[in-house]
Order: sequence, then structure tokens, then C-alpha cells
Amino acid sequence: MNNLDLGLLRTLVTVEKTNTFSGAAAVLFKTQSAISQQMQRLESQIGYPLFEKRGRHRELTVQGKQLTMYARRLLAINDEVLRTLGQQQVEGHIRFGATFDVADTILPIVLTHIARHAPKVKLDIQVDRSPALMEQLASGDIDMTISTREAPGLSGFVVRTSPTVWICAADFPFSRGATLPLILADEPSIFRQLALTALTQSQTQWRINYLAPSLAGIKAAVRAGLGVTARSVEFLGPDMRVLAESEGLPALPLVTYRLLTRKDTINPLVLHIFKMLRAQFE
Repeated sequence: MNNLDLGLLRTLVTVEKTNTFSGAAAVLFKTQSAISQQMQRLESQIGYPLFEKRGRHRELTVQGKQLTMYARRLLAINDEVLRTLGQQQVEGHIRFGATFDVADTILPIVLTHIARHAPKVKLDIQVDRSPALMEQLASGDIDMTISTREAPGLSGFVVRTSPTVWICAADFPFSRGATLPLILADEPSIFRQLALTALTQSQTQWRINYLAPSLAGIKAAVRAGLGVTARSVEFLGPDMRVLAESEGLPALPLVTYRLLTRKDTINPLVLHIFKMLRAQFE
């Protein structure tokens, strides 16, 4: 008898919760095609179609709904077993860092995994800019961090790769061909570097209209209509819009967020949590 793949079942439940493959992809940090392939594999295991097309949307079939109901129960038992058996070993205190721009997006998902699989672990959360977090990690003031940076003495893995885009207020009067008013972070900043490199290479005229030491200041300046900034899509709010290449601005590269810890760490709890998260995200 075949055994059901719990990973595929978790994806199915996520698809049912988000109502779309794209929604599940965002929650699970996978591509939409990867979600589709997983569901095809699950359909092969079951021997029945799990989804049917209704216009532009996919809906669960009768068999799909039944399997989702069982999947939720199986996953609950699986998670309870892992929590119960691991509680004696997985206790302690971890100091965790994250950059401001992922504090509302990637960080909550990472913390949810820790809370689910290691509920007795106590967390101290430090939200700061990447350069400060890297210094704290190197000095041992934090145990691990989400950052856009890399360093030789660190172990890490990718938790998300995000597009970098030009962002302004929704009602910002952008004028193609005019000198671009920039809103930038002060040095050092990877997004400042990406923006100025792209503008210089494309020979786009620009001026710094607002310089901010924090993400809160950058957001305030964007919302006030003081100019345009380059940030990852995690920065976007409902009162902002993306300026496309068709509006004359150069393309920006992807930015990669990694979970990092020191290679020389000997703390068994840090190593355990790092390994657990790596297995989840990779």
C-alpha cells in the first residue's frame, strides 16, 4: 500500500486555505509551477483528480474535499507528535534578528515554524537594518538573522528571493524623462547601491530628494509624495504603486533574503532550530 506524502498534503491544505495555487505558492515560498507539480503528484498517488476548472479558477473535486479533510487531521497529528517528542530536548532561548522590510512578511512565517515545532523556545526579536544585524551576529549579540548580506564566517540558506522595483506614492505625478527625485537610505544600503548602479548604467538623470536613516522614514517620504525609491516588493503598501520599465526606468535585480548564523556556533539549540528551518524552506 502506498503511503501519503505529508508534504504534499500540507500543500493541498494550503491551497484550500488560500483558494489559489498562487496564494499557496506565496505562503510556502514556492513557485506556482512547483505547487501545480506537487498537486499532480498527489493526484497520481490518490488516483483521482483533486481539482476541476470552473471558469478561470480551480475548485476542489469531491475527492479533493475529502482528502483535504483527512489531510488536516493527519497534519495535526504529525505536528502534535513532533511537538510532544521534541519538547524535552528543544527548550531554551534564541536571539533572532530581521531587517525592517521583512518584519511584517517573512519574519512572522519563520517565527510560526519555530512556535509550531519548538513551542518551549523563548525568542528575543531584534529588528534593525542589515549592517547593524550583521555586526550583532558577528559579535554574538544575536544567534541568527534574516538579512540580504553574506559573509565568509556565516552559514545560511535562502528564505525568499524578491523582485526589486521602483516605488512611489499611488498619486505621485511621475514625469518620464524628468530628473528622478530619489528617496534613499543613508549608507550602507544594498537598495541604495542597486538604485544608483541601475540609474548610472542607464544614464538616467537623478537627484537625491530625501535621505533617511530608517525604513519608517523612507515609507513616510514615499507616502508624502517626495519621490521614488527602490525596494523589494515587501515594502509595498496599498497607498503605493510600482513604476514599470515601460515608464522609462531601468530594470532592477532580484534581492535575496537569507537566514544566517555563525559557522562557529556550538549552541545545540541554535543549530537545531537552524537545521529545522533550513529543512522547511529548502
